[in-house]
Amino acid sequence: MRLALTAFAVAATLSAPALAQSEATPLVDAQWLLENAGAENVVVLDIRDEIEGTDLGELPYIANSVVAPYASAGWRTEVQGVPGQIPPVEQVAELIGSLGIDNDDHVVIVPWGTDSSEIGGATRVYWTFKYLGHDEVSILDGGWRQYDAAGGERVAELAAPEAAEFTADVQPELIATTDDVLEALETGVALVDGRPVEQFEGETKSPVVAALGTIPGSVNIPHSEFYSSEYARFAQPETVAALLEAVNVGPDEESIVFCNTGHWASVAWFGLHEILGNENASMYDGSMAEWTADASRPVE
Repeated sequence: MRLALTAFAVAATLSAPALAQSEATPLVDAQWLLENAGAENVVVLDIRDEIEGTDLGELPYIANSVVAPYASAGWRTEVQGVPGQIPPVEQVAELIGSLGIDNDDHVVIVPWGTDSSEIGGATRVYWTFKYLGHDEVSILDGGWRQYDAAGGERVAELAAPEAAEFTADVQPELIATTDDVLEALETGVALVDGRPVEQFEGETKSPVVAALGTIPGSVNIPHSEFYSSEYARFAQPETVAALLEAVNVGPDEESIVFCNTGHWASVAWFGLHEILGNENASMYDGSMAEWTADASRPVE
């Protein structure tokens, strides 16, 4: 990562320790971040929405971070009428490079940490990095809530990042297409709906989805089961395994997770693929918004 820095900050950066890339884990805690935020190849990526206008006063930003709000920076876009999709690879790679992030950086994503829906911003951006072939990425478990509770340094403003070169190496196995889901209906691949129970059961629906219900044969693990709003912690491997066992899905079973637009689904995907270690889990980016756009596709 490169930043436009003062002479003092440059000196501090030169003396900062480098982080060994092998230390990247899906989740890091606040203490880890406090100890490593000064490393020259660590980028703290603050994706909090609406930072300004909060009660954080004159020091709203995380020290040594770059800011790219989840809802407005360009992490998602409309593709062929389906909202919330990953942008074209070149476009999202350019966004990442504009933040001063290159392929040698360990990126630590920081959301607010309020609840599982908000955490979905972090898991979605995390999935984006993994899809682009960047494995050196983590989420700060509990987000800002844990960072602030640990006494993390706050600043009034941040240095502008100097653009870097980020090269994508797409990992197609992490994304499921509509054709993949249609094939799953024939082959019995597990389909995991990460939406709330009432949407899974067809009592309510998102405005971007054309029909009530879910994809036939799906099981439901609501995204809220993967994150504790009370304790600001993501579920542990044993909890994720129990959630799968409860719906008769094996811990290593080939699975496609979905929701409405691939936001809540990313929470479930993170739980299955990253926390539990199921490399056979992929995410249907278009989810129910894309699935129901064609009335001939089955819904139950």
